[in-house]
Amino acid sequence: MGKSSILKSIKENKPTLISLPEIDVNSFEETINLVETFKKNVESVGGNIKELGQIQDLDLEIKNRYPNAKRIFSQISESVLGNVQISEQTKPKDLENLDLAILKGVFGVAENGAIWISDEQFSIRILPFITNDLVLILQKKDLCQHMHHAYKMIANRTRTFGLFISGPSKTADIEQCLVIGAQGAMSLTIFLI
Repeated sequence: MGKSSILKSIKENKPTLISLPEIDVNSFEETINLVETFKKNVESVGGNIKELGQIQDLDLEIKNRYPNAKRIFSQISESVLGNVQISEQTKPKDLENLDLAILKGVFGVAENGAIWISDEQFSIRILPFITNDLVLILQKKDLCQHMHHAYKMIANRTRTFGLFISGPSKTADIEQCLVIGAQGAMSLTIFLI
């Protein structure tokens, strides 16, 4: 059976579409401390998190946490640590030895410790996965309570690449062997400002 006949068969045998269920988002509302809940959930998925009093402390904190990082990309103007330039012409293979990427998070989700980032902040989609370590900068005011709010926030965006990142990359097999950094960064550090 060829590709065109398979696609034709699928098209002819589609199930009847049903409406998505109506969800009362108000039933998920809780009175919680967003910052404390977010911090707890970031740590529970293996991420590191630190509140900074001011953005000027950022570079010192990064140097202390990643003293061996040599090849660094910084997307934020508040950090002068970046020494790797990236453009749309940069080839992903040119980033294979990137030690650290510093990116700005758009918003965070207290429910699961996830942060939304998109390629509007960086031009090479592989960047958060190919770097050895990842630092995300997030404003406390940009926290939402749960994924229902998060999906509402991204629903009307221009359809570009974006993702929620929650903790460093990890995978486990059926023998219960946990591997950190299997498909992405070995560590994730979030600085809350």
